[in-house]
Amino acid sequence: MKESLNHKLNKLKNSFFIKENLNKNFKNIYLKIAELIFLKKTSSGKPLIIGLAGGQGSGKTTFAQFLKLILENRYNLKTISVSIDDVYKTKNVRIKISKKINKLFLTRGVPGTHDVNFLIKFFKVLKDNNLSKSFLIPKFDKSIDDRLPKNKWHCVEKKLDVFILEGWCVGARPEESNLNLKKPINKLEAIEDKNCKWRSKVNQHLKNDYKKLFSFINLMIYLEVPNFNKVLTWRGLQEKKLAYSRKNISKYKNKIMSESEIKRFIMFYERITKKMLIDMPKFADIIVPISSNHQPKKIILN
Repeated sequence: MKESLNHKLNKLKNSFFIKENLNKNFKNIYLKIAELIFLKKTSSGKPLIIGLAGGQGSGKTTFAQFLKLILENRYNLKTISVSIDDVYKTKNVRIKISKKINKLFLTRGVPGTHDVNFLIKFFKVLKDNNLSKSFLIPKFDKSIDDRLPKNKWHCVEKKLDVFILEGWCVGARPEESNLNLKKPINKLEAIEDKNCKWRSKVNQHLKNDYKKLFSFINLMIYLEVPNFNKVLTWRGLQEKKLAYSRKNISKYKNKIMSESEIKRFIMFYERITKKMLIDMPKFADIIVPISSNHQPKKIILN
């Protein structure tokens, strides 16, 4: 017996440890966005690249998986969702960058730590409809802080319809004012990036290679968190869920961050996250405000 879409949505919800019911508003948001993607795909005839951004812990991965499920089951669109985290540069490359510029580049996440050129090459092939055979995209294992072997990478099949690129900084715009850039936004910048080399290099990446990457996006979706403080709270919640899901996996022992570690970790993303809270409601095609209880509230179309 074929499973209904509703049943599949509920199964997916449970796999993400979401206890809340999939209320009518919740489901309608996904269904409406999936419909918009389908209509755009139908009118273009080419593979669509969807950008999906939101602060740490806003629910991007969950959101992407729900969209993928609906697009495949309701509209028969071959869809893949990949996190920008999967294309982090290898550990050895990041070590070299950290020695050359600033040790802060050892911590993955900010622009400059991803292999953007890899994605740009892939998107060029995808846009030209030249994906004549399956294509491998890296997968990253955070427990070893490095890429998985090639036999565990994402396999993008030919005749792909929709590619969802999700990540906290997807669609981010650079700081235009050098004055703003030089003024530290938190203790991390003030103490560990006194000469402004790290954040200047991050900003330079946003102006150049990341801008080029984001130019391939056909439809930009932004999950708008209530404020930056919620990012800290929700990242902590995310860490607890990780701890629960991995409690019996030995390689993840001692890999879960403490509260103080989370606070420091979030400082790496604070500048760009706060700027995105200002910028993205103006520039994203679809904005989905997220309520304080972590639920998508409505759809705003730009």
